[in-house]
Amino acid sequence: MRFDSSFLDDLRDRVLISDVVGRRVAWDKRKTNVSRGDYWGCCPFHGEKTPSFHCEDQKGRYHCFGCGVSGDHFRFLTELEGLSFPEAVQQIADAAGVTMPAHDPQAAQREKERASLSDVMEMATAFYQEKLQSAEGAKARAYLRDRGLSGSTIATFRLGYAPDGNNALKQYLASKGVDKQQIEDCGLVVHGPTIAVSYDRFRDRIMFPILSAREKVIAFGGRAMSSDIPAKYLNSNETELFHKGRILYNFARARRAAQGADGAGSVVAVEGYMDVIALHQAGIQHAVAPLGTALTENQLDLLWRISPEPVLCFDGDEAGTRAANRAVDLALIGLQPGRSVRFAVLPDGQDPDDLVRAGGRAPLDAVLHSARPLADMVWMRETSSGVFDTPERRAALENNFKRITATISDENVRRHYVQDIRDRLSAFFENSGSGSSGRRNGAPRGDDKWQGYRNNGGRAGAGRAGKAAKRHIISDKLARSTMVRGASALPALRETFLVFTLINHPELLTSEFDEVGNIEFDNKQLTILLEQLLAMCSDGLSLEREAVLQRLYDQGHEQFIGQLSQQIRFAREWTSTPQAALEDAYEAFVQALALYKRSRALRQQKNELERDIGEATETGDLEAIPKLIQSLQSVQHEFDRLEQQEAIIEGFGVLSGRVKGAARK
Repeated sequence: MRFDSSFLDDLRDRVLISDVVGRRVAWDKRKTNVSRGDYWGCCPFHGEKTPSFHCEDQKGRYHCFGCGVSGDHFRFLTELEGLSFPEAVQQIADAAGVTMPAHDPQAAQREKERASLSDVMEMATAFYQEKLQSAEGAKARAYLRDRGLSGSTIATFRLGYAPDGNNALKQYLASKGVDKQQIEDCGLVVHGPTIAVSYDRFRDRIMFPILSAREKVIAFGGRAMSSDIPAKYLNSNETELFHKGRILYNFARARRAAQGADGAGSVVAVEGYMDVIALHQAGIQHAVAPLGTALTENQLDLLWRISPEPVLCFDGDEAGTRAANRAVDLALIGLQPGRSVRFAVLPDGQDPDDLVRAGGRAPLDAVLHSARPLADMVWMRETSSGVFDTPERRAALENNFKRITATISDENVRRHYVQDIRDRLSAFFENSGSGSSGRRNGAPRGDDKWQGYRNNGGRAGAGRAGKAAKRHIISDKLARSTMVRGASALPALRETFLVFTLINHPELLTSEFDEVGNIEFDNKQLTILLEQLLAMCSDGLSLEREAVLQRLYDQGHEQFIGQLSQQIRFAREWTSTPQAALEDAYEAFVQALALYKRSRALRQQKNELERDIGEATETGDLEAIPKLIQSLQSVQHEFDRLEQQEAIIEGFGVLSGRVKGAARK
């Protein structure tokens, strides 16, 4: 019986070769590095006393440096145990839990066709690469240069450009003798019963070749160069070669890199193509990405083949929160002893590409180093948005955790999770008290769901509870402040207000350090100013207003602070000035911060919906488009309303000796 190469490749990827070989070979403890999948032992094919037999899980190969024998899973079973090839395949399939394919007379023909399709995809890749370096690709080259990519990086990832025209690739392939059916089977053109003449699927886009685990081009991702195109990123459709939910971008290269000193046996999953490429250029070469969709079960299995504890890196916005929550549920099902995931949270509004371009790999290394265990993420998700001040609510929380831990299939892991949750709940209820809001143990405040993930994992003593339940309730007058509208010069007024309040009331740095540390400004100079304020607080320096101002002046910010002061004075945002009582400044600050974060979250959500609408339009998913448009209109309405609001907080000024409405006089 003949087996498809794709089926055999899948078996090799599903079963570690060390598990196959390890039944007949005793591994040498001194030379073996289990965490890297690197095993040494005495060769079973010839007698020896010094281990010279090497087995690598990442490559799926073994080799003896003594007798020279080498091979894969199947060859080991056929040569050492005397099995026939079909018997060896059956044994590996059983270990992988995969059903053997039924005898198919057409299998050989399909295998030949797949090989032919791979040739066509390689031709398309070369075509796109050539076009990127031509006059037609000048704009695309400029874009990649602006994103900081070097020529070497572009060549490594074989980036290309799809010309702006309906038939450029189709005509090129036809001129090379590729027939119409092959072009369609590769997903390179849009075709169908209602389309009279097929046309190139990718037009005026930067092209990202997507490789299989065996490093063959099987699909493409394309980034639109025109801002008028709704679908910013577009992937190949499903083909005989390509199944989106079973592939990770950069998988093969990351698997190799994870074996080196830099990867240290780990792998990092980020969100997009450019994130992977930017990290590679910064020296972090063990990064992968799903293909524009939420992480799937198959993709998580691929991550676990590289590392027993991959790091999932998400943006710190609402979309990132949703993606992380989906990943939490997915990972729980597949947990095994020694196999889990960790979660790294990026600053709000930034992706890995932004981080490494601004500061090199050091800021991202810091984020990855602080990645949180899955157990912390489960705890923070369930306790972050609730109030548990009654027996009924606490019972409901316990039931939620019982439901969640029940999804863990491995009995031992499930037992340890149950115990961990029991310990956390005991401390949580003991410290929350019957009259508290139930947020004392690290639950986040306000709308920033990621804040809880950055705290102490839900253990007692993290964060302050006092005003958490009410501090982000926004009054009607606050909702109408000019502070949320931004400004045409200098930083946006809302950003200026937040920093200026901290300068004039530096006591807030202590009480709101975690919240302030998560702020991400668009204005670079304001970002530097905020970082230096945080550094003063973390270094234990005096937070008296005059001392803080003098240090900022000494660091060269005097003129900029004067400009901020003038901006605040013109806007009459008096609660950020020294004359405001601390209580007034505090209430204005936390509510303004809530508006600021909500505005950024809406902008991110709006961009995500626009991308989804564009992709649905490109793929002809007519049923999804009306719902997506309705959601976009709702988000746009809230965004517009928020951008037109004013921020005068009802009742402000009582402690500062002001009367209602005084700020408008």
